[in-house]
Amino acid sequence: MAQPHTVVIGAGPAGLTAAYELTRRHAPVEVVEADDVVGGISRTVEREGWRFDIGGHRFFTKVSRVEAFWHELLSDDDFLLRPRMSRIHYQGRLFDYPLRAGNALKNLGVLEASRCVGSYLWARVRPPADQTHFEGWVSARFGARLYRMLFKTYTEKVWGIPATELQADWAAQRIRNLSLGAAIRGALLPKRGGNDVTSLIEEFRYPRLGPGMMWERCAELVVKAGGTVELETAVRTVHREDGRAVAVTVDGPAGERRIAADHVVSSMPISALVRAMDPPAPAAVRDAAGLLRYRDFLTVALVVPTEASFPDNWIYVHTPGVKVGRIQNFGAWSPEMVRDGGTCLGLEYFVNEGDELWSTPDPELVAFGTAELERLGLVSPGSVTTGYVVRMPKAYPVYDEGYGEAVEVIRRWLAEAVPNVHPVGRNGMHRYNNQDHSMLTAMLTAENILDGTDHDVWSVNVEEDYHEEGGSDGAGHSGTGQSGTGRAAPVVPRPRTAPPAEDRSPTG
Repeated sequence: MAQPHTVVIGAGPAGLTAAYELTRRHAPVEVVEADDVVGGISRTVEREGWRFDIGGHRFFTKVSRVEAFWHELLSDDDFLLRPRMSRIHYQGRLFDYPLRAGNALKNLGVLEASRCVGSYLWARVRPPADQTHFEGWVSARFGARLYRMLFKTYTEKVWGIPATELQADWAAQRIRNLSLGAAIRGALLPKRGGNDVTSLIEEFRYPRLGPGMMWERCAELVVKAGGTVELETAVRTVHREDGRAVAVTVDGPAGERRIAADHVVSSMPISALVRAMDPPAPAAVRDAAGLLRYRDFLTVALVVPTEASFPDNWIYVHTPGVKVGRIQNFGAWSPEMVRDGGTCLGLEYFVNEGDELWSTPDPELVAFGTAELERLGLVSPGSVTTGYVVRMPKAYPVYDEGYGEAVEVIRRWLAEAVPNVHPVGRNGMHRYNNQDHSMLTAMLTAENILDGTDHDVWSVNVEEDYHEEGGSDGAGHSGTGQSGTGRAAPVVPRPRTAPPAEDRSPTG
């Protein structure tokens, strides 16, 4: 029997993983990517010998098939084992992250630390009445005082909305079991058992030339196996007939053309997927798509001498009065990302496409970033020798009020109207997936296409036990004191045994 022909929209981790899994089993695949490079947000950008990772991508996972995939594409020599170090910059001081009670006490001083503990204890006695939003959720676990110091400013920089408008889903996904109490217990009580979870936090694997090295190789293997990968090719229309998608019209360097399809795997923003449908989706579905928002991202990469930098992989900037949200040290990720004698510091700004910062000319952004870096005291004046700017649209799906219900409306309609269209990945599902979450949704989708399985890819990243602290330490204890790294890892979801769609929760 002939294998089904699949059009894959997007050449990021999800799209290319799906294409690789399909072509390795001899199924015909055409990948279309609107950008001129592969990798999506996991690309590696190169400018004059300096390489930039858009956001920072640690390579570890609990899923053995994802781990095997990485090592199937790249040799062991292509991976570096890197120490993990990240801190929070607040008012001229650097706090360890994940938070460590001793370090926090030293930075805060006895009086301020006592106030923070008192605020935490008050939150335990009188927790915030509304914990459906980020502010209430975090304040309940840290107290209002520490929340304002170490969470509020950075979070509102990232999302561009008040923390009371950001749904608690995001906090629950990223920092679920972190609290001030857990940090204090971790400082006072000895660790129990093995160090399997600790190793995930304290070190990670990283491709020597950045994460784009993985996806450039993946694209090569897809083509070698008979698939195609077309860059600078945007999707204009997804055609549907008789309850299925039948073709995709794309616009590339050679103009528009129509590609017949038995299946469509989509990692394009799910709102854009809805707008591409022909005949159009019902008004309620189009309205739901219009409610979904995205946060865009730009990096100002500044070159400094090695001795002028800091040892961290990245620093979160919670200090008010500057716009930079996070600063990467690309040389601390891999010495092969930088040139001899120097390193590159990537100042990350969370923006909306078309706003003032996004539209500022590159030379002005380099000067602006240099001034902020010096103002923070992270480099001495005059250390920056040159700089570059990289813009990345739709880097983060926003978890604002009503997003879950909107996604559910779209999800249900797609399942009923075009069941052979398969959303995968971060933007494809409007879910704040990590790279391995995205890859797993693609792997399971490939099985659904080729084997007729019924994996519920929407349950990836919403299971009860997928965070770093999960698992056993070998002595029957669940991991403790290791949570709050801001990094979730997926497990293979259970088979789809969900109740009818109308009985499911809005977020699936």
